[in-house]
Amino acid sequence: KPVGVVRTTTDAPRVLIANSNLVPHWATQEHFDELALKGLIMYGQMTAGSWIYIGSQGILQGTYETFAECARRHFGNKFAGTLTVTAGCGGMGGAQPLAVTMNGGACLIADVDRVKLERRCHTGYLDEIIDDLDHAIDAAIDYAEKRMGVSVGVPCNAVELLERLLDREIVPDALTDQTSAHDVMSYVPAELTMHEADELRALYPRDYQRQSLKTMERHVRAMVELQRRGAITFDYGNNIRQRALDEGFEDAFTFPGFVPAYIRPQFCRGRGPFRWAALSGDPTDIYKTDHALLKLFPKDEPLRRWLLGCHENPDALLAGRYDECRPSFGFQGLPARICWFGLGERDKAGLLFNEMVADGRLQAPIVIGRDHLDCGSVASPNRETEAMKDGSDAISDWAILNAMVNVASGASWVSFHHGGGVGIGFSQHAGQVIVADGTKEAAARLERVLTNDPAMGVFRHADAGYEEAQACATERKLDVPMKGW
Repeated sequence: KPVGVVRTTTDAPRVLIANSNLVPHWATQEHFDELALKGLIMYGQMTAGSWIYIGSQGILQGTYETFAECARRHFGNKFAGTLTVTAGCGGMGGAQPLAVTMNGGACLIADVDRVKLERRCHTGYLDEIIDDLDHAIDAAIDYAEKRMGVSVGVPCNAVELLERLLDREIVPDALTDQTSAHDVMSYVPAELTMHEADELRALYPRDYQRQSLKTMERHVRAMVELQRRGAITFDYGNNIRQRALDEGFEDAFTFPGFVPAYIRPQFCRGRGPFRWAALSGDPTDIYKTDHALLKLFPKDEPLRRWLLGCHENPDALLAGRYDECRPSFGFQGLPARICWFGLGERDKAGLLFNEMVADGRLQAPIVIGRDHLDCGSVASPNRETEAMKDGSDAISDWAILNAMVNVASGASWVSFHHGGGVGIGFSQHAGQVIVADGTKEAAARLERVLTNDPAMGVFRHADAGYEEAQACATERKLDVPMKGW
């Protein structure tokens, strides 16, 4: 809710947002739930409470990058011929099947809620649904053997799928999970239908929580066993390992999180999610920005592959025939796009968009933001800052500094949240959004914000001792007063 309006300065943010923040001693799920029932607090997650949620596409390229790096590390740089098994096909997890198939692999994804699978099919993120579990497994294996990038959804509990794989002695090539383990009351216990889960949650919440946590322990135990049998296994940031550990499974952290496994080198270069939405509401404005970015970064092959993959008919995009462009997947809300850009790239993209608004190529301003899952904006020991080189996983000063830097730099709105991704008590994180309205004043703000924001990620990782971040700081001539290298 808006709590007040104060007079500031021309370049100051128009909105300051705080969501879910609690004094550490009281930062428990139980205390949060008590306050939420009284209407005193709400769960902001990351982008949703920051007014920059764009649906599944918001995590799609990050998921794509993760699986691409997995392919580079373990499968000779090619995902074709591999089978990835996962679960959770909601707003975030629903990006997984498309990210896998865009990398050329086959994907088998479980979700106990068939409606979610149907929604992903409708928006182009999932190829098909097979209701029979064994038939779904067989079909996914067949697609992998034929080196076909096809995704199969199966309406069942994740535990049911993994335990059936174990019973049949089937080992997937890659294994992860994006069920709602960060929220015990959203994760669905095994052996319950969605209707039964809804009823139990409403009538007996404590019993629901107990069953949910018990299922998470079984879930992680099955993942560890599949890892032991040869599956490349990683946590995808939903805190399920912590839940299983709390339930007494001591080997829960046997497999790594996706950030230390695949993403941290990009964070060291100030690279992370960069998203934008067209305030005109016209997808053509997004297609024009896609085309402009291909020209701005002509040597960036991953960017080219990604942007062309966002279009069913990339030839139309390359030719600038925007009226013929068709998206590979649907927009959710305003037309939007996401790319991963680093320090020295985000500001260039932002300034280009501002020029396009100024000269009329775009019909209306563009808003530019990012996920809180970024290089310098989050403290989350079980996800983004897991296994930091210097042991600074839980230090959240960096997230607070990031928010303050973005306020000082002139972002249009800045947010600071608690509990995103992994649940209450486990993370703190900041977000920023800035408007490109075509004015000279906006250009100055864009250059500052889109330089300083990723620079905080380089500072954070250089300070932690990562040589790649230190080299980036030197290359970019960042001012680091107390260099330890």
